[in-house]
Order: sequence, then C-alpha cells, then structure tokens
Amino acid sequence: MTADPNFLMKTDRAVGIVGYGSYIPRYRLPGSEIARVWTGGLAAAPVKEKAVAAIDEDVVTMAIEAARNAIACAGIDPLQIRAVWVGSESHPYAVKPTSTIVAESIGASPNVLAADWEFACKAGTEAVQASLGLVGSGMARYILSIGMDTAQGRPGDALEYTAGSGGAAFILGPADDSYAVYQGSYSYVTDTPDFWRRAGEVYPSHGDRFTGEPAYFAHTIAAASTLMEMMNTAATDYDFAVFHQPNVKFPARAAKILGFTPDQISAGLLANDIGNVYSGSCMIGLTAILDVAEPDDRILMVSYGSGAGSDAFDLRVTERVKEGPGAQITTADYIARRSEIDYGTYVRYRDKLKE
Repeated sequence: MTADPNFLMKTDRAVGIVGYGSYIPRYRLPGSEIARVWTGGLAAAPVKEKAVAAIDEDVVTMAIEAARNAIACAGIDPLQIRAVWVGSESHPYAVKPTSTIVAESIGASPNVLAADWEFACKAGTEAVQASLGLVGSGMARYILSIGMDTAQGRPGDALEYTAGSGGAAFILGPADDSYAVYQGSYSYVTDTPDFWRRAGEVYPSHGDRFTGEPAYFAHTIAAASTLMEMMNTAATDYDFAVFHQPNVKFPARAAKILGFTPDQISAGLLANDIGNVYSGSCMIGLTAILDVAEPDDRILMVSYGSGAGSDAFDLRVTERVKEGPGAQITTADYIARRSEIDYGTYVRYRDKLKE
C-alpha cells in the first residue's frame, strides 16, 4: 500500500536541533546481579547493566541537568526559550507539573509555556513533534523538549532487568543555528495495550510476548517504512539510525528488517550500558550520534511508546558539528562515569521496599 504524501509532517520553516544534552546517573546495576537475586544466576540478562538514579535523584533533577547541558550547547539565553516540555512516565508528582520546576530552575520562567507529556516511552518524541509545529509556524524561536525517566519495574519481573534511568534534552530552533535539521516526520498510533499502569499502581503491567510483534515491531516498522517511502529513501541513504531500545535485541532486529546494518545503529545503541531509559531512549541515542556525526550525515530516528505508537524523524546533520561535540558533558562521558552497586543498594535508592 502506497503511503499518502499528505501524512508526511513537514514544517513551513526549516527547524533543527540548536542544542542538545543528556543525563545518565552514575550508578549501575549489573543484569547478572538481578539474576543472582531472583534466579540464582541462572537467567540470562537482556542487558549488561542499567543506570540507576541515586536516592536524591528523580525526573525533575535529571531533566534540569540535561536541560542545562542543552542550553550550554546552544549558547542561548534561557529567557529566549518559549516553551519547556517534559515527556516522562515517571513524573514525581501526580498533580503538579515537572515542567514548571525545570523552567524555573534553568531561568526560563515566567514568560514561558510549560507542560508535561505522557505517552509511555515516546513521551519525549511526542513533545518534539509538537515543538516542530510551534517553531516551524513561527510562533516560537526556541523550545526545550525533554525525554526523561526513572523507569519502573516490579521486583523479580522481566522489566526489572532493563528499566533504567536517564534521558535527553533538545532545544529546537531555526535551521541556520542547528546541529541537525528535521527534513520530515511521521507518527503512527493504534490502540494496542501491550504495557500499562493504572492510577495508584506502583508498577506497570505488560503483555509479555505480546509486547513484541503486534506492539514494538508493528509500530516501529510501520513508522519507519512509511516515512522512508514518503521521503523516497532507503536504508542505504542513511548514515545512522536509532530506534527505541527496550533491550538490545529489539532495535537490532527492527534495523535488520528495515535493511540497516549493525554499523548504522551502533553509535546510538546504548541499551547494553544504561538499560531502557523509556521516554529518553532513542533521544539519548541521538545525542550520542550527534557527538560523532559529520556534516551532511543523514539520520533516521524512530521512537516507540506502549499503548501504542511510534514517531519517525528524518534529520540531516549540518556544518555546525565541526565545532565538536555540542554538549559540555557528552553522552559517552556519562556512560564512562559509572559506579557499580549491588541489589540491596538498588532497592534502597529506588524505594523498592513497600508496606
């Protein structure tokens, strides 16, 4: 079936990433340590280790760090930012926005729009899609979009192996000031309940194997292939690709189905080092790619959020990357900065002991 070109989302004014930054907590919990506690070491861990937020960290504190990195990278006055949007599925307050705290902390308030976004693991890219519209229409010059999570996983559940902490922040603005320019985007959603958490529940539930074929793969492949069809591109036209990373196998398999090679996805595939950081997963992968990209490189970025949907973006890297890594602290720096912890420390840091 041929994709309707009207489905392609393209802005009237060219929009790009004028600043970007990530944040990954220092602490790492090895997958083998989780397996030791729950299976006596018999289970195979889907990732080597995952990042764990410290006892004094949450989505707010981590979003502020990533935002500050993005602002330093952009070299702009925070008062020029017209909107601060934070996508997450682990906002610390049920009723009180994360975004207002972030805006105040970075010096962007009070003359700013602030809002929290939710769409499971694609809450961050949902905010990016909206940012493209606001900047592309001329309503705003700069918008800060953040994807950040302290991912939840029930003790002993399969999710506990991969549910990590961290994320990334992007400042979208005029193409002339950008490290990479958005050439087109596309969103694909259905009502596929593969993963959910009802109000008042501490941990999410999931449909086990149902989360694969009809959920992650159906949406990721549809979004990517439809965007490429509308952009008249093939996998060989891209230098890099980054997909949502619930584990290492899923994005690798999606890439193979779409015709991408392991070399094309290696720069942004961080799940083995930090786990699944949910709303920041493919966004943080994109920051790692931008740190090593060359002018005129082309990037395909595809998110996935349970519930379910995917956002796909086609980006072209600009000459500005010749200035070197934009962020003062690169994603690679954060990954290298690690302190291993045991399961007991993890339980205390993530408040796993419930009455």
